[in-house]
Amino acid sequence: MSLALFDLDNTLLAGDSDYEWGRFLVELGVVDPETYRQKNREFFDQYRAGTLDIHAFCRFSFAPLAAHPLESLQDWRARFIDERIRPLLAPGARNLLQHHRARGDTLVIITATNRFVTEPIARLLEVEHLLATEPEFRDGSYTGELAGIPCFQHGKVQRLEHWLQAHPELDLEDSWFYSDSHNDLPLLERVPHPVAVDPDEDLAATARARDWPRISLRG
Repeated sequence: MSLALFDLDNTLLAGDSDYEWGRFLVELGVVDPETYRQKNREFFDQYRAGTLDIHAFCRFSFAPLAAHPLESLQDWRARFIDERIRPLLAPGARNLLQHHRARGDTLVIITATNRFVTEPIARLLEVEHLLATEPEFRDGSYTGELAGIPCFQHGKVQRLEHWLQAHPELDLEDSWFYSDSHNDLPLLERVPHPVAVDPDEDLAATARARDWPRISLRG
């Protein structure tokens, strides 16, 4: 049994769920539109440039979770999944996932985007295992703080290593990792089968230099 790891945003999705969630909150009118729109774009640009301060971003993105009742958040999220995420599913994503299921592989989505946003997306894609950045949840509500190691850059490797300790039947031998982003190079370099999916410019250059497969899930 092999491990098949998948980044989510701009890999299985033809867009970024974290960024779209921010835009969705602006359109709902539950955050200050000008300030939030500007900061959301700044953090997105920093992510693409590889300069994102993940802790600063978590404080920003978790603030609305702490500011609103859980019931309201869940209602908004259900609308968000239907209205924004379903149209963003990359056309080839389900076929790729099914290919690995047919091989008998264990599928894991591993993403920097927080669990509140990504958990229903993993269910939508029928992927049982999800490693995501964790917003702290205490006494029935979100605190606005980060819990544990953010699942970002080297943190993805750390989170995966911790997860594998709890799943001793699995290891990285013959494992696959699919990603679009140069931010995922630490994990791409750890697996025998790294695959660049609709890669950003930096990852595309690395994939060419190292003769890694490059595929598109959008065609």
